[in-house]
Amino acid sequence: MLERSGESVTIVELRQAGWYRDVPEEETVQAFRMAQLRTIATAAGLTFLVGIVVGLSPIQRIVLVALGIVIGATRRKASLHSAIERRRERMCIEIYTVNQLLAMRVRAGGGVVHAVQDVVRRGEGEVVAELSDALRLHRSGWRAADAFRRIAELTPEPFCSRTYRLLATAEERGADLAPALLDLAEDVRETRRETMRRSATKRRAAMLVPTIAILAPVLLLFVAAPLPYLITGWR
Repeated sequence: MLERSGESVTIVELRQAGWYRDVPEEETVQAFRMAQLRTIATAAGLTFLVGIVVGLSPIQRIVLVALGIVIGATRRKASLHSAIERRRERMCIEIYTVNQLLAMRVRAGGGVVHAVQDVVRRGEGEVVAELSDALRLHRSGWRAADAFRRIAELTPEPFCSRTYRLLATAEERGADLAPALLDLAEDVRETRRETMRRSATKRRAAMLVPTIAILAPVLLLFVAAPLPYLITGWR
């Protein structure tokens, strides 16, 4: 009832959030549902105790417990989506540096897989973790291009997906990878700069709202105060 989107979608979302990395993929949905069940039970128990302490009627207690169940059922899902968004933001910051490192390693004469191995060995972070997953798939028998495409399908960050698909194409066709990686890194920087500019504009506008809400009524009072005298001569 809680996962109407299906297990496949839930598995992808859990993978994008970085949850249950140490749990086999076929068991992640069960672990997530058990966590949901614990959250629901906790919320229902707390609302039931609140109803007893406050002294609500039985019908009111049932309504309150039902509300607690709804909150408990949706909170875990909301936390999952928040985790995906936070991880996507971190990866958007990391992918610029990773692309630069991969470009330098490729220009030094290494192949795609060797460049990725070098970055994974020396680096850390969410993007490095996904590249490590691709290498793990490659060592288990996958073609390198297929492994990169697999993580491109699962990553929550579009720029990371573009990077992984670029690695897959370069591995298959032997294309010149360094210029494309550098161009993609510049696209990431320009996108982040534009996002920060829009965020700053929104914050400045939000800062004006309290000022206008406080000063506007006072200004209107000062303007309207002499109107009765000016119109009717009444003091």
